[in-house]
Amino acid sequence: MPSVSAHVALTLAQHVDHVFGVMGNGNAYFLDALERDTGAEFTAVRHEQGAVVAADAHYRASGRIAAGTATYGAGFTNTLTALAESVQARIPLVLVVGDEPTSGPRPWDVDQIALASAVGARTYTVGRADAAATTIIAVEHALTYRVPVVLAVPYDVASLEAGAVPDAPAPRVPAALAPAGEFADGMLDEIAAALRGAERPFLLAGRGAWLAGAGEPLGALADATGALTASTALGRGVFPAAEYDLGVTGGFGAEDAMRLVREADVAVVFGASLNQFTMRFGDLFAPGTRVFQVDVAPAATHAHIGGFVRGDARLVAEALVARLSPALPAHNFGSQAEHAADPGGADGESPAASEAVPGLGAEQKHEQGRMPWRESVDVAAARTYDRGDDLAPGGRLDPRSAARRIAEMLPADRVVVSDGGHFIGWANMYWPVASPDRMMMVGTAFQAIGQGWPSVVGATRARPESTIVLTSGDGGGLMAIADLESAVRSAGGRGCAVIWNDAAYGAEVHLYGLKGLAEDPMLIPQVDFAAFAAAVGAEGVVVETLADLDRLATWSAQPAEERPFLLLDLRVSPAVVAPYQQEIIRVNS
Repeated sequence: MPSVSAHVALTLAQHVDHVFGVMGNGNAYFLDALERDTGAEFTAVRHEQGAVVAADAHYRASGRIAAGTATYGAGFTNTLTALAESVQARIPLVLVVGDEPTSGPRPWDVDQIALASAVGARTYTVGRADAAATTIIAVEHALTYRVPVVLAVPYDVASLEAGAVPDAPAPRVPAALAPAGEFADGMLDEIAAALRGAERPFLLAGRGAWLAGAGEPLGALADATGALTASTALGRGVFPAAEYDLGVTGGFGAEDAMRLVREADVAVVFGASLNQFTMRFGDLFAPGTRVFQVDVAPAATHAHIGGFVRGDARLVAEALVARLSPALPAHNFGSQAEHAADPGGADGESPAASEAVPGLGAEQKHEQGRMPWRESVDVAAARTYDRGDDLAPGGRLDPRSAARRIAEMLPADRVVVSDGGHFIGWANMYWPVASPDRMMMVGTAFQAIGQGWPSVVGATRARPESTIVLTSGDGGGLMAIADLESAVRSAGGRGCAVIWNDAAYGAEVHLYGLKGLAEDPMLIPQVDFAAFAAAVGAEGVVVETLADLDRLATWSAQPAEERPFLLLDLRVSPAVVAPYQQEIIRVNS
């Protein structure tokens, strides 16, 4: 007869096709049933943190929920940093863990429910009579609230016979939140009027807009208003017209592009979590910019928002297009995608609208001799980043020129996964990707490092046809080095890692070293990551000059099935400070 663990595995496998984890006493029966009786694929990682990270990255890369698994006690506590990251980033996943027996804790047990709650994750504990139903409730909770959940299996329950697995209803997911009520209608009218009258309209979209499937109506809205566009770091590529897009806002943005954003007289923000980095610590918009926010959050999330509409980014964008282009049929933008948005805020004052002629769309303004703003500026030039030097002072690589050269040689089908650390600016600035689900930063929401290697595992399982490119520092790379093996084993020739090796915890050096604090604790002995790569069957290349990067070009030209996992150990200068880090230094000085 199926056990309680089998009920969990069989039910979960109806909604999850990938599980990542480390086997132990607490989840042995679950993994046995998963392997023997389901079609779900299990991928082993070497540290329990990696189980959650891989499931997190899988969702970010595919939009499909995945699961992690670990044993009780030390296995569970090893997941907590990654679990906190997924909570902060609002990533739905299920973490299946063993737990203390129902008779009470043993010496090695801890209060796992309290620990999960402390980082913001809810725990559902299965019993002999309700394992399948509880599993469905856990999946539904994760999808509804877009958060990770813990599914706990008590040790003395795991192997109990539980009878035939009952049919369980499919998880329910809320419909997209439509703007409703007189206030919302009035605010939509006000935003439409502001965009009609704007001389320099600007649209900003975040990850919430991508998850809502709002790209096409946002593109139509930009066309109808002649707006310049941009995205947050997690929403890049949402707008279809790249020729009018200023790229990423905030510290990852090009200086000339950010100057153009400050020229906007009306800005509408869709599904964006406007944190301090996106907002350039309050300097993204000029004081005279009239800023509106569209989000599923209950209310505007910044005191300077001039107007707020609660609603799904796609539905609100469609409503605005209908108001601005009455001849266009409503909801004429294809099938509805998955709907959910990040809560976010905005920054800016709310002065009177510009003196532009009201009621004119972009084409009408053009006909009356008023060239749309986006056609009057050189967007391509504004998006240009500093090219850097071949070598920085001191003889080590300039990370800017290295990043630019790497971008020229990386396969076009790339999915970039980023660890946390000072280096995050280089890939975000210099490596363009096709869509938001092809650039993910696992760790930055919780300000954590050491999440990179297992991110490769999750992204590889989510996008097996793509080249997965890890960008990591030497600090984070060492912290999670156990899962270098997992990344190489999972990705094979479709995997590439770029280690920005400056022999230091760069962010700390640039912030606290400048304040005169002792630097020795911030330094790392020079580590040979290429040798680490060779030890687990990958190819490692020490890169000390731009010419050393030529191996990446020949590797990219090889068929994926004929090449090894490639690790580039970039010996970069610790003296070149990323622009976003310069902003942090300015604010904290």
